[in-house]
Amino acid sequence: MAKKTIVVKQIGSPIRRPAKQRQTLIGLGLNKMHKTRELEDTPSVRGMVAKVSHMVEIIEEKG
Repeated sequence: MAKKTIVVKQIGSPIRRPAKQRQTLIGLGLNKMHKTRELEDTPSVRGMVAKVSHMVEIIEEKG
């Protein structure tokens, strides 16, 4: 069975945000505006996206 993935795009700047939110973005592999990453759709990744939902958006879900 194919693994589910999500494409996440950074839409907000980590400037003037708490350090935990900056570290969460780095954990997702995002560090620059408008950068996209394709990540495995797991509960831990979904939780990280939820923590910084004001700075990222899910573009599409595959699988």
